[in-house]
Amino acid sequence: MHTPPAPALISYVITAAVVSLVLFLRLRTMRRRRPLRLEMLWIVPALYAAVTILVLYQSPPAGPQWLYVATALGAGAVLGWRRGALMRIHVDPETHALNQQASPAAMLFIVLLLVARQGLRLEASAMGLNLAMLTDILVVFVLGLFSTTRLEMFLRARRLLAEARAAL
Repeated sequence: MHTPPAPALISYVITAAVVSLVLFLRLRTMRRRRPLRLEMLWIVPALYAAVTILVLYQSPPAGPQWLYVATALGAGAVLGWRRGALMRIHVDPETHALNQQASPAAMLFIVLLLVARQGLRLEASAMGLNLAMLTDILVVFVLGLFSTTRLEMFLRARRLLAEARAAL
């Protein structure tokens, strides 16, 4: 294993500091319930789908690379469904207002993805990997992750809301 040059080491330290700060601030606010608006859950996946289309347009995969992209989308979807299931959804019994509370495990999962992405980005060329292809795979993976997280939350919240209304 080679020793990273000083600029790469500085990049690792800066990334670790920023991720640690964001994680600390986010974990502090995770204890509170936040309103969950079902009609707004589509926005993040739609925006990220636009980013994904732009990235794939700029450096489209060729031939068998589409298989890697499709596999990344599927893996992101599976993990996104699990991440969505980790989110706590509460229905107020009187007002039927929906609230969500993020799971620390779900947040830690996203942080691990960011750390892995940063490490791959810094070491891709040294490992002989195509950086554009790696970017395509990671972007599509995150699209699957975000989309199915929101889909799982939508379906579960709608079911919980219907059960709460039926209980009256």
